[in-house]
Amino acid sequence: MTIYFYSTRENPYGCFSNFSRHGVLLDGKWWPTVEHFFQAQKFVNTPYADRIREAPSAKQAAELGRSREVPLRPDWEEVKDDVMRRAVLCKFETHPKLKKLLLETGDEEIVENAPGDYYWGIGRDGSGKNMLGIILMEVREKLRSESEVH
Repeated sequence: MTIYFYSTRENPYGCFSNFSRHGVLLDGKWWPTVEHFFQAQKFVNTPYADRIREAPSAKQAAELGRSREVPLRPDWEEVKDDVMRRAVLCKFETHPKLKKLLLETGDEEIVENAPGDYYWGIGRDGSGKNMLGIILMEVREKLRSESEVH
């Protein structure tokens, strides 16, 4: 069975969304959501990154991050997958209930059913890369192997 998620309101897997209110401590700062962290990294070490971190919602953080009024860091395309991996791993390491839920998905495929996103999700027609789903499965495998060691 494939596990699809998109909206934070979906149960039980809405928490897999980067918009879910499961904060992370990264680079010495608390981020309200993975989305806040991810979008701010496009403008790392700038006042604009702090503005994104302080956004009242993940939706607003995403809108600020998608603005092109402020230049993106030049290496963004090369680092964005690793930025996402780091943030998603931190989220599931920080929140034990989420970690348990992710591990309970076994070996099922995880798919971000995002109609407008052909990179992180599968897009409207299912042809997208599903990078967020792939990263969630990588994180699940990493967490599983770490728990087997302990």
